[in-house]
Amino acid sequence: MDMEQLRGRDFIDLADFTSDDVNNLLALAKDLKQKQKNGEPFQPLRGKTLGMIFDKSSTRTRVSFEVGMFQLGGHALFLSGNDSQLGRGETIADTARVLSRYVDGIMIRTYSHQAVREMAEYASVPVINALTDLHHPCQVLADLLTIKEYKGSLSGLTVAYVGDGNNMAHSWLVGAPLAGLNMRVASPEGYMPTAQVIDEAKQLAAKAGTNVWIGTDPLEAVYGADVIYTDTWTSMGQEAERAERLAAFANYQVNEVLCGKAKPDFLFMHCLPAHHGEEVTADVFEGKHSVVFDEAENRLHAQKAIMAAMM
Repeated sequence: MDMEQLRGRDFIDLADFTSDDVNNLLALAKDLKQKQKNGEPFQPLRGKTLGMIFDKSSTRTRVSFEVGMFQLGGHALFLSGNDSQLGRGETIADTARVLSRYVDGIMIRTYSHQAVREMAEYASVPVINALTDLHHPCQVLADLLTIKEYKGSLSGLTVAYVGDGNNMAHSWLVGAPLAGLNMRVASPEGYMPTAQVIDEAKQLAAKAGTNVWIGTDPLEAVYGADVIYTDTWTSMGQEAERAERLAAFANYQVNEVLCGKAKPDFLFMHCLPAHHGEEVTADVFEGKHSVVFDEAENRLHAQKAIMAAMM
């Protein structure tokens, strides 16, 4: 497959890409995963370095990107917000231009989506969004890979996202239509996805011939769904709102009763870390429908595809 059209591109928001781009990345991820399982060395990034900026810590993101760069023959450099000049007031524009003279790609995990856009504007190397408050595209690419492995095809399937209309819901809303999936999001009033992302998703769905549904009823969302997806109710930086959030989301728990409304062969997915007994019950999380650890593994393979194609 020809990945040259992605060379040098940034990976910030799935809406920046076409359906063909997403399908090509998924095909590359599948191929790289198979090579890794077969013990076939594939090192197109030999001699290349990825600078990784972490303003928000993460187990999966750091390990998967570091291991992925190593497997592709390159090197990953960990830069925490506390250790870099960015944390001491250097502008994003200056940091981007300096890092571009040293590294071949920049991965950033931070709060502000606008900061990542600005980083990409000033960097002369590809910038990869490893999470912002608005989007988490690497996770959705890994999720799509996982669903494809289990279902064989993505086209026409329905994903029901239940819970906080956060960065995960946003990336799913724009990613689903690009992959030919129908998307439903059930969130409490006051915690819905942003109007801008909903509009963007509806436009993408109209173009793709898929459906987007946004509502407050989790039972309606999961009825006949192929995938049930959830995320923590209290994300990093929201600890002060914890009690308020637990009350707001009380009826949004993914449990056996809710899952009973989905298709008999539904998949349960969660981007992790999970708060067992809050957004999901232990019997669902540990049950036969749960694919959460395959999904976590696929962060490695999906991100390798992004790096191999763009760097």
